[in-house]
Amino acid sequence: MTRGKRPPPALPRPSSEKFSRMIARVARLSGWRRGLSAFASGAVSCLALPPFNVVIFLFASYVVLVWLIDGVCLAASDTEGGIGVGAKRRAAAAFRVGWLFGFGQFLAGLYWISNALLVDAQAFGWAVPIAAVLLPAGLSFFPALGLAVAGWFWSPGSGRVFLLAACWVVAEWLRGHVLTGFPWNLIGYAWVDNDGMRQSAALFGIYGLSLVTVLLAAVPAVLTRGAWRTWSVRAFVGAIVGAVCMLWVWGSARVGPFPGKTHPGIQLRVVQPNIDQHLKWRSDRREHNLERHLRLSSGPGASAVSHLVWPEAATPYYLDRDSGARRRISQVLEANQLLLAGSLRAETGPDGSVKFWNGFHGIDGAGTVVATYDKSHLVPFGEYLPIRSVLSRLGLDQIAHGLSDYSAGSGRKTLEMPRTPPFSPLICYEVIFPGDVAKQSPRPSWLLNLTNDAWYGLSTGPYQHLAMARMRAVEEGLPLVRSANTGVSAIVDPYGRLIARLGLGEAGVIDGPLPLGLESKPIFVRWRDAGFAGLLLIFLLVGRVFRHKH
Repeated sequence: MTRGKRPPPALPRPSSEKFSRMIARVARLSGWRRGLSAFASGAVSCLALPPFNVVIFLFASYVVLVWLIDGVCLAASDTEGGIGVGAKRRAAAAFRVGWLFGFGQFLAGLYWISNALLVDAQAFGWAVPIAAVLLPAGLSFFPALGLAVAGWFWSPGSGRVFLLAACWVVAEWLRGHVLTGFPWNLIGYAWVDNDGMRQSAALFGIYGLSLVTVLLAAVPAVLTRGAWRTWSVRAFVGAIVGAVCMLWVWGSARVGPFPGKTHPGIQLRVVQPNIDQHLKWRSDRREHNLERHLRLSSGPGASAVSHLVWPEAATPYYLDRDSGARRRISQVLEANQLLLAGSLRAETGPDGSVKFWNGFHGIDGAGTVVATYDKSHLVPFGEYLPIRSVLSRLGLDQIAHGLSDYSAGSGRKTLEMPRTPPFSPLICYEVIFPGDVAKQSPRPSWLLNLTNDAWYGLSTGPYQHLAMARMRAVEEGLPLVRSANTGVSAIVDPYGRLIARLGLGEAGVIDGPLPLGLESKPIFVRWRDAGFAGLLLIFLLVGRVFRHKH
């Protein structure tokens, strides 16, 4: 043996007897022990998601999930009745496990939503249990339904991990589309800090990356009862691990130099004022809040800036109507500078009624509004009250500031402004929807995300929001600029890398160039969900072929 070189350590071989006993214990869990194990596994899985991103916790969570379903499906199949009766009982049992797993995951991952209700606790504090408990409970029906389908077709073969991944991610897709959609904390976001794996989103989007992630996390579950000694099982697991490694190698090779090329003549200043939500709309703070934005905008180095970027609803003024506020802004702007600002907009109709929009204004050095965008994907209960005629009688109202519901804009736009590459504005959580952040004709050169995450305080929520914005940059092959009131603000390149960032709860600015987008469109842009659908069919086919094979 060559001196100084050692062979790679051999993988530890667990005692077949001890390993089998452990698996049997998990599979035989019943009653509250089974429920607690499912709930705890779901909660632990959140440690693999932003801002923690400790992916190893996914293996612990999804392996236990597979074994729990093994146990309940075996028990259901052993009961008396025909084949159809056994399938129904398996589905019902898997539904319960899936609901408890999802409840643990959503309860731990979305706890921060209740912070928004505590901004005005006197008015909305009563709704904290709804946000903290009932919302996760409702969202848990999506994974529960997915696992119920998996339970119906469950069998002891190795292919069950493909079935689990497919059913889980179809449930994620449905959660992202049903009732306006809420695709938050998808499992694929566990890779947001991994440059190589993150690039897979350019092939088949975040849903496809979730498919791969759940499969990889669940596949150790097939190494049961000494099955790891069987060459066919080793080959099965090795093929899956090898395919994922190939994706990582491809993604790592895809990433270009850091930093990459930038748009000539574009120097951004992203402003993060860090104004607490309970102070943002107070009438006695209007002047102070505007002055805070102006002071940060005109600080050292301002003369080199071509574009100022302010966050969502940056000021309490309707900038399109308030010439005085625009005049004060023009005093800070130089003749060749532009302001890209989140702003509310109001319009009075012929009958005297007033409509409100949450959106964006582009303002030039003379204080003239040169571009406008109205947010089109509104937040239910935050920006409008669904089925208002019914729910308003129950005392419910929107949480966001305003005397009335906001109106929805006409849809996604590619805006053009003087001396500015065309861009797609995205207000707040519009950035979380894969495949719906940019028009394809005309195609923008970059994405602009303006948000006010002050609603969620110093929690995991703003970090999760940033992770989703970064993944949209990868899917679209476009850079993304993000201005958040309290953070996290960032400049992101088309590979999802953070060029610059300003942390949560900090006041300040980011000065930096605008990265260039990729010359060729990623496959996801061309195929959208067709790539994910093709991958899903492959998973279902493999699951079927290996249904009874170990």
